[in-house]
Amino acid sequence: MAKIGIYRQQPTGYKAFVPEPFPSSVPVEWDNDLIFLLSLADRAIGKLNAIDQLVPDVDFFIFMYVRKEAALSSQIEGTQATLLDYVKAEVKLADDRTPSDVDEIKNYIEAMNYGLNRLGTLPLSWRLVKEIHAKLLKGVRGEHKTPGEFRRSQNWIGGPTIETAVFVPPPPHEMQEAASDLEKFFHDATKLPPLIKAGLIHAQFETIHPFLDGNGRTGRLLITFYLCQEKILMRPLLYLSEFFKKNRRDYYDKLNDYRFSEKGTRDWLKFFLEGVRFVSEEAVTVAKNITKLHQENVRIVSGFGRNAETALKFLNALYRKPVVDAALIGKMTGITSKANVSALIEKFVKAGILYEITGKARYRRFLYRDYVRRFSDEKI
Repeated sequence: MAKIGIYRQQPTGYKAFVPEPFPSSVPVEWDNDLIFLLSLADRAIGKLNAIDQLVPDVDFFIFMYVRKEAALSSQIEGTQATLLDYVKAEVKLADDRTPSDVDEIKNYIEAMNYGLNRLGTLPLSWRLVKEIHAKLLKGVRGEHKTPGEFRRSQNWIGGPTIETAVFVPPPPHEMQEAASDLEKFFHDATKLPPLIKAGLIHAQFETIHPFLDGNGRTGRLLITFYLCQEKILMRPLLYLSEFFKKNRRDYYDKLNDYRFSEKGTRDWLKFFLEGVRFVSEEAVTVAKNITKLHQENVRIVSGFGRNAETALKFLNALYRKPVVDAALIGKMTGITSKANVSALIEKFVKAGILYEITGKARYRRFLYRDYVRRFSDEKI
């Protein structure tokens, strides 16, 4: 494809990127590598869509996988809170070491779930994207930067000033026109494979940068929303933040090449498709490991004698609340005796299922560590 735009001098003296009409009249330049990567990505998506055959309860797998994506996507934008921080905060067991920006992960999850539900009544559109963006920034960093509204001023990426910026997106009036082109592309019947369209949508969105803040997170959500709308994903299980975070420099470089290099679109799409393949295969592997872990732990707690039935109930509840304390365990199991709760905790600890993460005699907290580790590279 030809370059998708040029830097153009603005009346106030700086230069900003102005996109050509999108999509370009020049078609995607297919080569053998791009065709092969698309084939691999399609095959990996097929396996991902069959994931409910691998896990006993696909909903608890999605439950945790969404939290992993929220943490990683937020971390790409500088959030310090981790998956474990959020899991603790979610069950109101945060401690004084929990970063204050954990709410950014919470908002990401709420925005994601809201968007997926909203797709049932409202097609992918700027109206929907603005609603999602408003939820993403509510009460957190960026809350004063007009959440849910397109920017009316110039922004830039990287560097303390616009003159030293790594990239200067389109000025507001040019951005509005480019945004209109992109919204039409959401529903364009052009004969492009959906994964190719998803890759182009993300790259073009990040190039337009229509909001003052939150563009990266919103743009990554768009990938999943588009593929769910097109029924390419049967369940919301494709999240590319892990791949983008592991390859952050390449991620930014490929996006810049998309804007400025004649081969940039093709190279970006190759990178994007490799990410689709990687995260799809990773999710399938994690699903298999979770199934194996569940089977092993069911076997262990089934040997708890008279407590086996309650222990199995508690074990299954841990997949939604993997951080617990004695009071929460009582609510989860219906056990009212503190002594009986303590006895159940000790059995799970002795069996290597729960691990204490406080080291204090009072207000002790416990983690289903092997489960959380399946979703996180954190040192837990």
